[in-house]
Amino acid sequence: MTVIALAGGLGAPGVTTAAMALLMTWPLPEGHRVILAEADPDGGAILPGALQGTLDNAHGLRNLAVAGRQGQLGEAFWRQLVDITDAGTRDRLVLPGLYDPAHASAMEPVWKPLAGLFSGIEEHGHDVLIDLGRRGAFGPSSVLAQRADAVVLVARNTLRGLQSAQVRLDALREQLGTSTEIGMFLIDSGPFSKEEVRANLGVTVTAVLPWRPKEAAVLSDGAEQPRRFESGELMRAARSAALRVQELVAIRRSRLAPRPPTSGLGRVVSGAR
Repeated sequence: MTVIALAGGLGAPGVTTAAMALLMTWPLPEGHRVILAEADPDGGAILPGALQGTLDNAHGLRNLAVAGRQGQLGEAFWRQLVDITDAGTRDRLVLPGLYDPAHASAMEPVWKPLAGLFSGIEEHGHDVLIDLGRRGAFGPSSVLAQRADAVVLVARNTLRGLQSAQVRLDALREQLGTSTEIGMFLIDSGPFSKEEVRANLGVTVTAVLPWRPKEAAVLSDGAEQPRRFESGELMRAARSAALRVQELVAIRRSRLAPRPPTSGLGRVVSGAR
């Protein structure tokens, strides 16, 4: 199982929309589930957006701050999840974010145990996507990025978007070192190709998501689905992106896996030569 954090820069690059697209297209072998945790300190957008305010604030991240102080974080976590599947299968779940940014300070003692919880629920067959918004990869909530298998920076391929992305990439590299893979989703609304981005920013573009405002509005605002939404260009790109992210995680785990020890016989034979 994997933990993936998505982060953005300035200019509203579409982190939550990209995270929702991944949630809806994430491959799920039988018995597996995926959770999207909206951990943006600036406040969540899924409750009033994709869920169109159909739920009150009884579900969400803020309730975990209270549970964490009472030593009940693990139990409370599962009660805060919202099933977004039409069939009620509970295999694609959302942890709604803060509805008021003023509540972010109450979360400071909870970020670290929450990061541990995300890393530990893989034994239950869950993958976790974390929406960190513009600044959640830094500051008190940065432990969520540090404990993730991969951090994916979302940016538009405009000059303004990529300048912001360069600053964020430099900061992420300094903060994460080599322990966490860093990838990038390009929102294709500008003139720069992924090859140009790779050459200038020094990061492999994990996926390119097309600029399709009408399709994106379904994920960001709960808009009515256009015809053939599921087979449309945005969702097709999201399915490919999900597979590429899983490849990114596989690279990390292969790189960090302990090497098998050389047998004593091998050392003897090697020395005899």
